[in-house]
Amino acid sequence: MRSISLFANGTIIFGVVSILSLLALHFMSTEFKPNFRMVSEYALGKHKWLLTIFFLCWGLCSISSGFMLWNVVTSGWAKFGVVLLFVTGIGAIMGGLFDVQHKLHGLSFGIGVPFLPIGALLISYHLIKKAEWQNHSTTLLLSSHSIWISLVFMAVSMFLLFSTLKATGIVYGPDSPPLAELPNGVIGINGWANRLLVLCYIVYPVLIAKLLVTIISFKK
Repeated sequence: MRSISLFANGTIIFGVVSILSLLALHFMSTEFKPNFRMVSEYALGKHKWLLTIFFLCWGLCSISSGFMLWNVVTSGWAKFGVVLLFVTGIGAIMGGLFDVQHKLHGLSFGIGVPFLPIGALLISYHLIKKAEWQNHSTTLLLSSHSIWISLVFMAVSMFLLFSTLKATGIVYGPDSPPLAELPNGVIGINGWANRLLVLCYIVYPVLIAKLLVTIISFKK
């Protein structure tokens, strides 16, 4: 129980530091318009070190929550969901080690983003079957479903960006430099969608850790 509490507190601390680091970047790197510039693009600015802290703490938050939950969940599918938490954490750490200009940054995204929507649902639907978690079922389900919704929203926002770029006659490919300004007629909300996704991915493990700390305290 002591180790679970330790990892729960670690999850909360890492998550809060990660979110605060991202928030600070919005004030320190104002040249990056948040409506259409992706979070990873802060690496192109003067405060790459802060972005690295953001990614590393995000990854450690996810991994710490995995250690926290491993002995809390009891079904095979829920443990698979916890494994996906670990995978997400590894991807986030890779995002900090390999910035947007590195050839492995795309792989970092591929490891860190697609799996948590599945993992969160497996974990949440398992936990709400346990008596001590049933009072928190609405919170668990809302937070877990928000993850896949945020991923779909980001995918739609990227489609809107590229389709409107194409409609205005602008050729934009993988090797094109980031847009400094948004051309007229181009719909750029992908930056906000990206930030919402990040928030959902970090808040979920932090929220579970907070609930678990509350449950442990109640048992005492």
